[in-house]
Formats: sequence, structure tokens, C-alpha cells
Amino acid sequence: MPSMVSRCCYSNHALADLPASGIVDVPLAQTGEGIAECELLKWFVKEGDEIEEFQPLCAVQSDKATIEITSRYKGKVAQLLHAPGNIVKVGETLLKLVVGDSAVPTPSSDVLESVKPPGSENSPDSKLNKDTVGGVLATPTVRNLAKLYGINLYDVDATGKDGRVLKEDVLKYAVQKGAADGPSTASVSADCREQLLGEEETYPQTFAEVKWYPDDKTVPLRGFQRTMVKTMSMAAKIPHFHYVEEINCDALVKLKASFQNNNSDPNIKHTFLPSLIKSLSMAMSKYPFMNSCFNEESLEVILKGSHNIGIAMATQHGLAVPNIKNVQSLSILEITKELSRLQQLAKDNELNPADNSGGTITLSNIGAIGGKFGAPLLNLPEVAIIAMGRIEKVPRLSDDGNVYPSPIMTVNIGADHRVLDGATVAKFCNEWKQLIENPELLLLQMR
Repeated sequence: MPSMVSRCCYSNHALADLPASGIVDVPLAQTGEGIAECELLKWFVKEGDEIEEFQPLCAVQSDKATIEITSRYKGKVAQLLHAPGNIVKVGETLLKLVVGDSAVPTPSSDVLESVKPPGSENSPDSKLNKDTVGGVLATPTVRNLAKLYGINLYDVDATGKDGRVLKEDVLKYAVQKGAADGPSTASVSADCREQLLGEEETYPQTFAEVKWYPDDKTVPLRGFQRTMVKTMSMAAKIPHFHYVEEINCDALVKLKASFQNNNSDPNIKHTFLPSLIKSLSMAMSKYPFMNSCFNEESLEVILKGSHNIGIAMATQHGLAVPNIKNVQSLSILEITKELSRLQQLAKDNELNPADNSGGTITLSNIGAIGGKFGAPLLNLPEVAIIAMGRIEKVPRLSDDGNVYPSPIMTVNIGADHRVLDGATVAKFCNEWKQLIENPELLLLQMR
């Protein structure tokens, strides 16, 4: 099985503490600094599987990366304590393993019971813990109502707490199916309905008269989406100011076309972004405060030596901002390859913590999706972020009065006003603009 990510985490137990035999708990290990919980994405094993030492057990996602959890033990999986999608705290037990000669234990009161399939009980009226039928959580009233209409509770979408099937769920299912497999509503007496549904509410109308509307849906925020909640909440407290400029991209368009026309590698696709990233790094060399972070407690600004330029990427898992390290030392071709690598990892949800950490400034290429410009919020602790709109042809007036089309890109620089002032940002933007509009000037400063 190919590895999802470039690193793995193990149980926190020391090797000296490995038991000779018995049942051991495998906890969620510390996956990174400041990480308190992770989302369980998938299991690579199932109950009863024999596993080897260092075999991957599951994949989890923290706020920063997707990580594999592997086993420190050789043994058999006794019980999986969490389902994919669950949030697991660091140190909380993920699964139980039988090591040595111990037999797999029978689930007890402190062990989760496996859900039993329909018909597994000798009697349909048998009661399990928590008023379950075949593992389905439901009250006796709901069970009786389901029987009345010939509805299998396993077919009903449960909306109650902990997956409990409510009477509303059964009624809704009956309406959707037209109660075709059970008695018609006309044959159900008012007294019977009152007995089934309780005295507090009755349903005097027939099912044909009931109108159902789409239900609200609660969507938990996980992974990068939870990170965005935290970072944007903090960023909103920072005093921002924005500086907007238009940049003529005629030379940039020609440069990209030249790169692509002379491209002999089918695995490389040239875009505008690598040239914009390299020219940005060149401009920051002259204005180092743009590539800094602010320590609020000590009132110090740390000028970063490396240009680790973050690229905001919209993925199906949320907004990811991996960064290209040491752009000041990379060629445009090297930037192109690294950007392609990060984009593929982000698409596959396989970015590792190193890809997401250490950024010094962020580019948001919102124009690749649409829109002329945006007003971005800082990606703390960085002090600047740049949103780039789409390149579009607009009419321009030449010196001799003629109108001509010109490819224009609008950029909006968001800055931390505690560190940067308007003059610094304006001068920096002028330098970056000059390099974009005259890319041959890059040759004078490239090393």
C-alpha cells in the first residue's frame, strides 16, 4: 500500500514498555507542535486483522497535514474505537491490540458493541442496551411505528443524537415511500396514532396532505477549514490597510508564451505564477520589511532571511497555504516544478507539516478562479499578503491618442499597519511592478 504522506507517527509507549502479551491501547501520538486533536480519515486495518510492527494503522488529519499512524506492536486488532470522521484528542486511544498469546476479548460494558445486522436477533422484540433493535437506536414508540408501516429501521436516515431514529424520521420515510409496504394512513385510527406518537402531538391529516421541506444540514469544519477559522479570527484583530495597483502584463504574457513554446518537457506546464513569484522575491530583497514577522510581546520585527512564499490553494478539503522555500535561490524553472509538486499534494490532501509551515509572505491568485481583485486578510505571523486578480484586456490610451488593448492585472496588498506604512508598501509595489512589466530586468539581479 503506497504511503499517503512523507512521515508517520507512532504510539507514545517506549520500546522498553512493550508488553510480552496482553491487550494494549494504541493512542493518538503527538503529530506536531501545538496539535491537540486530529480527524480520523480512514482505517487501513479492520478488527481481527493480524498486523506487523510499524504497519500503517490509519490516516489522520491535523490542522496542518495528513499523517499516517503506525503500530509499535505485532499482534491482532481487537477493537477499533473510532470511525472515520471522528475527532480524536492527542493521547486518546485509537484502537486496542492483542499482543502475544492473548485471545481477542469479548466486548464488555466498556467496549463498543458492533452493530448487528437485521434479523440477527432471535426475537424482533429483543432489547439491547440503549433500547436498540439490531444495533439501531430507537425508542419503543418509534419501533412500533416502524412495524406498523412495515419499515426497516436500517433504511431510515437517523437525525437524532448519537444516530437515534426519531418518529419524525420514520414518518418522513413513510411519506417518501408512499407507505406502499405498510397499511395506509386511512386504516390507522386516531386513537392508534395518539398512542404511537404520544399525547403531546397528533397527526390528524393523511400523509398525502403532509408537506416536507428540505432539512437543514450541520457540517462540521475539519482540517484546513478549522485552521482557517482560527487564523482568520486572529487576523481580523490586526490593523490592516490595503494598497491597490494595476500592472501591465503584456511582457509577462509574451514571456509565458515563449517558455511554453520552447518547452521540451511534457510534465511541465508553464504559467504566469512562477515568474510573479520570482519577481516578488527580487522586490522583497530591496524591501526586507515586507518579508518579516512581528513579535507583539517584545515589540520586535524579525526580518526573515529566506523568502518562503506561500501560495493560497483552494482544495476540496479547504484552503491550504503551502509555501515554496528559499525562492531567492531558485530559478523560475525550479519554482515551476516545486509549485506543481505542492499543487498535486494539496489536491490529494497529502501536504505534510513542513510544506505548510515557515511561510514569510503569501500570494492569493484569486484571478485564476475569477474576480478582478480581493481584499485579503493576513496569514499570521506574516505582515503582508497579496491578492492578484485575473489578467484581462482593457482599453488604454497611447501618448498619441490612440486606443489599444492592454492585459491588466489588479493587485491588492494587505499589510500589517503595526509594522508597515503606506510609503514602504507603495515603493515595494512599484519595484515589483517594474520587474513584472520589464522581466528582462530580472537578469540584472539573478544569481
